[in-house]
Amino acid sequence: MSRSRSRTHSTRNAHARGLHIVALFEGAKGMLVLLAGCGLLMFIHKDIHEAAVKLVEQYHLNPASHYPRIFLDLSERIHDTQLWGLAIAAAMYFVVRMIEAVGLWLRKSWAEWFAVLTGGMYIPVEMFEVVRSSTWPRVTVLAVNLGVVSYLLFVLIRDNGRKTA
Repeated sequence: MSRSRSRTHSTRNAHARGLHIVALFEGAKGMLVLLAGCGLLMFIHKDIHEAAVKLVEQYHLNPASHYPRIFLDLSERIHDTQLWGLAIAAAMYFVVRMIEAVGLWLRKSWAEWFAVLTGGMYIPVEMFEVVRSSTWPRVTVLAVNLGVVSYLLFVLIRDNGRKTA
C-alpha cells in the first residue's frame, strides 16, 4: 500500500473514532434526559413540593437564597399534567439524540449536518451566558460545544473536498 493511501486510511479511521466519540456523547445526553424524564414520572400523584424541600435540606442549602427559592417556588406550582408533558418532551429529546447518535456512528452525512445544526444553535445563547456571567460550568459547556461543532464542520468540509476532488 502506498504511503498516501496508508495516511488517508489512518486519517479516515481517526475521524471515524472521533465521530464515534461524538455519537456516544450525544447518546449519553439523550439517555441522561430520558432518565430525568422518567424520574419526573415518579412524582405523579405525589407532593413534589415536599420532596423539593427535603432535597434542599439534604444538601444544606439555604431555602431563602436565590436558586433554592426558585426551585421551591416552582415545585409548589407544578401539576401532574406538566410532569407528563416534561416526561414526553424528555422522551422526544431522547429519540432525536439517539437518531443523531446512530447516524453519526454510521458516518451518515445527514447526521453530521444535523449535529452541527443542533449543536450550533446553542452557541449564541451559551456565549451570551458566558458574557453575562462567566462561570466555569458555562465556559466548559461553551468550550465543549464549540469543540464538537468545529470538529464536525472540519469532517464535513474535509469529506466534501474529497468528494469534489
